[in-house]
Amino acid sequence: MKSSNIGGQAVLEGIMMRNGGKYSVAVRKSDGEIAVDVQDYHSIIPWRTPLKIPFIRGIFNFLDSLVLGMRTLMYSASFFEEEEGEELTEAEAAKQEKQEKVIMYVTMAVAIVIAVALFMVLPYFLSSFVEKHTSSRAAMTIFEGVIRVAIFLLYIFFISRTKDIRRTFMYHGAEHKCINCIEHGLELNVENVRKSSKQHKRCGTSFLFFVMIVSIIFCFFITTDSQILRVVIRIALFPLIAGVSYEIIRLAGNSDNFLVNLLSRPGMWVQNMTTKEPDDSMIEVGIRAVEEVFDWRTWQKENLG
Repeated sequence: MKSSNIGGQAVLEGIMMRNGGKYSVAVRKSDGEIAVDVQDYHSIIPWRTPLKIPFIRGIFNFLDSLVLGMRTLMYSASFFEEEEGEELTEAEAAKQEKQEKVIMYVTMAVAIVIAVALFMVLPYFLSSFVEKHTSSRAAMTIFEGVIRVAIFLLYIFFISRTKDIRRTFMYHGAEHKCINCIEHGLELNVENVRKSSKQHKRCGTSFLFFVMIVSIIFCFFITTDSQILRVVIRIALFPLIAGVSYEIIRLAGNSDNFLVNLLSRPGMWVQNMTTKEPDDSMIEVGIRAVEEVFDWRTWQKENLG
């Protein structure tokens, strides 16, 4: 298997696929039609150099994925909003677009704050309850890490119980299956995609799981006695943790080394919770999203023979 370097995410009743400088969003509308939007991809930073530096590029790629994810999610949601009032004028539409951008960035900022508080700060404070029972810093760090992973898994478990999220996870499975189908040299059609794996080593779920694990390792080196400084350092380390985790995922996606595959297994296991088997109509959406931005036939000829 060779990495195609295409990636994507599930959106509301659809799939986004990104390949280099372009991305597409395919959405199954209420009437059964597949709506497709293809756009040029632009990073949130105007300079290309930081996107090439190991460990630094992971930070910006993480932020880019958040921005693109929110943008494509809002696009897919627009098909299912109730139509209210009269059609907007050009000026009103432009004003609404600006407002939506503000909402998107505010939502993203709030989501990051909540994520850091939930997965970085809260586990630290919960682990402090065992401090009275042990003086071992290693034991405290490991216990904090166990709490962090447990919160992460419980969060995924509970959100997966809702109907809308479950359908999104089915589209997530379709996204992975399409990429696996291509990278294993199969023709991209519904039958081949259906029998492909719904797990992929470059998945964002695996990335987040590695963030959990890498954060445990980094926390071993926090030696200050001040509780405030411990929290501040944990938050300050998050970009570096994201950068290291990105490099691990990047390596995993381009290697079939036994050790790399072994390290990828926990994240692949967690994907059993975030990906579900899609139906054929979802697979069709995934195929459409891929073909809008990726010439998979040419890629297979050049890379797989």
